[in-house]
Amino acid sequence: MKSKRMMSNTIHGIFDDDDHLKVGVKALRQAGIEVKDVFCPYPVHGLDDAAGIPRTRLAICAFIYAMTGISLGLLMMWYMMILDWPMDIGGKPSFSLIENLTAFMPILFECGVFCAAHGMAITFLLRSWLLPGVSNKNPDPRTTDDMFLVLLELDENGSNEAKAILQKSGAIEINEK
Repeated sequence: MKSKRMMSNTIHGIFDDDDHLKVGVKALRQAGIEVKDVFCPYPVHGLDDAAGIPRTRLAICAFIYAMTGISLGLLMMWYMMILDWPMDIGGKPSFSLIENLTAFMPILFECGVFCAAHGMAITFLLRSWLLPGVSNKNPDPRTTDDMFLVLLELDENGSNEAKAILQKSGAIEINEK
C-alpha cells in the first residue's frame, strides 16, 4: 500500500561525451523534468544554463572581500605611517593620508587581492562542504575521471519518460535507485 506521498526514484544517466550530456539535459528540461544535479570531471561550457542552475553570487563575495582588504590595508598604513611613526622619506613628510595616497596604491591593491583570494577560497570550501572529515557526495566515482552523470529525482510516472529521453540523447548507462 502506497502512502499519500509519491515514491521517489533516483535516476542516474551516465554519459561518455559532454555534447551528448548537454543534449540530454536540454531535452529533459524541455520535457519539464527538473535536473537535480550534474556531475562532471571538468567544467562544461553552457551546462549551467542548460540545467537551469542560477548564476552564482560569488562575485559579490569577492568584491566584499576585496573592499575589506583595501579598508584594512588603508587603516594599517594610516596608523603605521601617519599616526604612530610618521617618517620624512625623501623630503616628503607624512602629515596626512591624502598627501601620500598615491604611494599607498600598490599596497592597497595587494591587500585587496590577498583578502579576495583567501576569502574566496574559504567561501568555496565552506559552500561546497569540502572540509576534512566530510564524506563524499559523488554518486559514481567514474565522474572524477571520464564520465558525466545526470541526477534526477522523479516519481514513478516521470521516470519512464526520463529514461526514454536519456536513452535517446546518448546515455551509455541508466541506473535507477
